[in-house]
Amino acid sequence: MSQTGANRTGSNLTGPDRTGSTNTGSNKTWTSAFGRACGVLLDAIVRRLALARINPNVLTFLGLVVNTIAAFLFGYANGDSQARMFRYAGLVIIGSGFFDLVDGRVARASNQVTRFGGFFDSVIDRYSDASQFFGLLVFYSRGDRFFYVVLTAFVMVSAIMVSYTRARAESLIGSCRVGFVERPERLVLVIIGALFNRMAPVLWLIAVLSTITVVHRIRYTWTRTEGVDAIPAKAGQAA
Repeated sequence: MSQTGANRTGSNLTGPDRTGSTNTGSNKTWTSAFGRACGVLLDAIVRRLALARINPNVLTFLGLVVNTIAAFLFGYANGDSQARMFRYAGLVIIGSGFFDLVDGRVARASNQVTRFGGFFDSVIDRYSDASQFFGLLVFYSRGDRFFYVVLTAFVMVSAIMVSYTRARAESLIGSCRVGFVERPERLVLVIIGALFNRMAPVLWLIAVLSTITVVHRIRYTWTRTEGVDAIPAKAGQAA
């Protein structure tokens, strides 16, 4: 943000805009201040956790525990309490995002970054995703809504496949971040569906976009490996 501000004050872009105002950044002051305040608060929390020498893997695991609570709320809901229980579950999932934010930061701040930590974080994230959808599976099965049981199961599998195709592709080509829906987008969609009690259309959206993402990553990896695979084959024939 400060670099942007410096660019604005150091150039001729600070002149009057179309409305005649000469202070083009004033309407963004409160958002910048809010962002800085959140950043300062988060940094303070990270510093305290780092000083306490809390293992980042513990924070990662606590994220799974919190997501399991959200899964319980999904599964415990019924026709009468659905809107209320789903809203609680959405708020709990928002709270679980705190652990996603701080575990990696704490690891870096306390010099506890390890390869196992990255592996553990990835595995726990998969369990956290699955737990949310498992709670929805219980909810729909208790309500005898077979179609949505199948849809939720498909969403659970497709969400895992989005992560798997990226991990497997990156073992071959280094980077594969193409596609529409990764974990942050899925979490936002699930939170929206929970808070506004519109989970059915959210499941449809995740199912379609996750499938497109998987297909996109398969095609992307194929195009990146096609020429590479051809070189050793020709070399082997020549030898």
